[in-house]
Amino acid sequence: MTATPSEHLAELRAGVLRRPGAVGAQLREQLADAYDGWLAARLPDRPGLALATVGGLGRREPAPYSDLDLVLLHDGKVDDLAELADGIWYPIWDSKIGLDHSVRTPDQAVSVAKTDLKALLGMLAVRHVAGDAGLTGRVRSAVLDTWRATAAKRLSELLEMSRERWAIAGEAAYLLEPNLKDSRGGLRDAQALHALAAAQLVDYPVRVREAYVHLLDARGELHRLAGRGEDVLRLQEQDGVAAALGHRDTPDEQGRDALLRRVNEAGRAIAHALDLAGRRIEGQNRPAARRRWFGSSRTVPDRVGLAKDVVSQDGEVVLGRDADPWADPGLVLRVARAAAEHDHPIGPFTLERLAGESAPLPIPWPPAARGDFVAVLGTGRPGIAVLESLDEAGLLAGLIPEWAAVRSRAQHNPVHRFTVDRHLLETAAAAAEHDGDVDRRDLLLVGALLHDIGKGFPGGDHSIVGADHARVIGARMGYADADLDTVVGLVRHHLLLPDTATRRDIDDPMTITIVRESVSDSAELLHLLHALAVADAAATGPAAWSDWKAALIADLVRRAGAAMGGNRVVVPPPLDDERRALAERGELAVVVRPEEVVIAAPDASGTLYRSVGVLALHALDIREASILTHAGMAVNRFVVEPRFGRMPDPTRVRSDLARALKGELGLAAKLAEKERTYSRRRPGAAHRRPSVHWFDDATDATVVEFRGEDEIGLLCRITAALEQAGLDVRSARVSSVAGVVVDAFYVTDADGKPIEPPARPALESQLRGAWPR
Repeated sequence: MTATPSEHLAELRAGVLRRPGAVGAQLREQLADAYDGWLAARLPDRPGLALATVGGLGRREPAPYSDLDLVLLHDGKVDDLAELADGIWYPIWDSKIGLDHSVRTPDQAVSVAKTDLKALLGMLAVRHVAGDAGLTGRVRSAVLDTWRATAAKRLSELLEMSRERWAIAGEAAYLLEPNLKDSRGGLRDAQALHALAAAQLVDYPVRVREAYVHLLDARGELHRLAGRGEDVLRLQEQDGVAAALGHRDTPDEQGRDALLRRVNEAGRAIAHALDLAGRRIEGQNRPAARRRWFGSSRTVPDRVGLAKDVVSQDGEVVLGRDADPWADPGLVLRVARAAAEHDHPIGPFTLERLAGESAPLPIPWPPAARGDFVAVLGTGRPGIAVLESLDEAGLLAGLIPEWAAVRSRAQHNPVHRFTVDRHLLETAAAAAEHDGDVDRRDLLLVGALLHDIGKGFPGGDHSIVGADHARVIGARMGYADADLDTVVGLVRHHLLLPDTATRRDIDDPMTITIVRESVSDSAELLHLLHALAVADAAATGPAAWSDWKAALIADLVRRAGAAMGGNRVVVPPPLDDERRALAERGELAVVVRPEEVVIAAPDASGTLYRSVGVLALHALDIREASILTHAGMAVNRFVVEPRFGRMPDPTRVRSDLARALKGELGLAAKLAEKERTYSRRRPGAAHRRPSVHWFDDATDATVVEFRGEDEIGLLCRITAALEQAGLDVRSARVSSVAGVVVDAFYVTDADGKPIEPPARPALESQLRGAWPR
């Protein structure tokens, strides 16, 4: 019995799928040949008629169960066109093979391409199958000309289409179940890059070509195994796909993990290349901000200083002209911090220079380098993009060699969404955004980044293994003693609270004893673990958290904390001999040393806020401050970081401070201008709400503590607000860690008495106004 055309087509596909060794490129070529032969036989030999393929079949890379994208072209003079088309379309439908079809003249096809970007991208791959080749050639030539003339202008439309896909399908580089076609870094993005290369706007890198083939191979075997057009590489299919592609289990890695790693790395390469291509094209077509060169007619690109030897140019963070990565080991992290805090990408040439020329950081890391690294983590989601760019350039593993062990490493717990490396970055970002107002935000962020580092070293409980590696990493970063023990404790016990709260009876006193013994009765570690548990769950996936679980953990923390007892102890800093001598001299004095400024000035209203305002004008970011009074003088010590690498001339600082104390400097206006020019706040970005806390644990004073995002001039505004509220600042401790200030002021009212609780709400409302909106 003779097979019908539809049966013949279905058997052609099935026969190809049964052929031994038909995997990867061979599978695609044999499917394309089978489809082409069948299609050519269905088109009558008539003038003015052609059958062409677009999309995947046009590129000769069909997946087993993908649709056939066909265009029946005609010259407008063909009779019984509908009947001819039905003779092709209906057998395909009857064969149960998907079909996307159209019937058009070449002019109509080009017209559609001009208005429908998705159709245009598909038609860039138009390929002749049968009939009048001239018709297909006209379409191919006209569509390519149209694309080359409009591609740069349509880039934003292309990227917006891509972002809509990414919002649904996520990122192929980090998902445990990536969408091979639609995820960021998937096949569609590689095809978009090829289209941009066809428009002669960018190159099509060899690395992307190789990554594209890996994804095509995986998609082909996924279709064959699933028996349908499935593009999500789900966990239950990964063993079969891995085996078909030759990934075998080894002592170090399971075959499915090797498959997923290859897919993740392919997605990373494609996404990175598309990002660079988009920025390059936008840069070429954006009028660059320029300025005149020393009054001549020549202009140069506008460059804004962000840090020492780090500038912003054309929307990217790049190196200053005099930067020397080999002579300046901390430059990598200063670049990273500037990029994260301003939410700018690092320029590709800058990454190449840093990767090829940078000297290794001293071990242990200098405090400034550690501060820059923690500041990157403290930016939240912008920090993810920056650290991923460092990782792509090989710089992150240079800073933390253990990172290579978790890069693109799969994890098989079904509640997880991401590979281990991305999960660690997501956890750090979640901790930055919801830190629970812990006192040591820096330790929380580092602990969050390292909490699952042990998963890169199989062979035992990842919490125990990870704690050993965290001790090495933390010591390398420069943490020591109690701080290092806290980082290690966060990694070792990051599952303590969620596991105990959900698996033990909280009413049993032994449960509380277990928690207390695990944290060695450290209230600080307990609260850090609470914040880490919340962040870890947020980074894991929706199945890892619930209101019920949150309530259980919060109750466990409350009970354990109450059982520990003890109150928060705030100890005012002592007055050292240097400041005592400066105060007793009774003169305005400014002492400038590397990373430190000491100011002695009359203890009068406004001295404090004017002092910190002048330091901000001189591009000094205050990281810590000790504010004391003695012999009628305010003697304040500031640990500072020069924003552009150089400490100011103390004579100039003293001159400006003298004018500010007399009200002659115009401090508020100058600070406002400084903030507009150098603010690290990202336009339109969400900002954490400032918080104000009161403590009655000081002698004859009330401690008022401020927490909020750091910013130029913020300390000036806070201290001015304290004065305007009628509070007298006796002493203070000011710190800025990972982009967040924690400023504690010992205050009394105008009569020298502590602030009573009924008066605090009104004062708190006034003080919140110090934060920028």
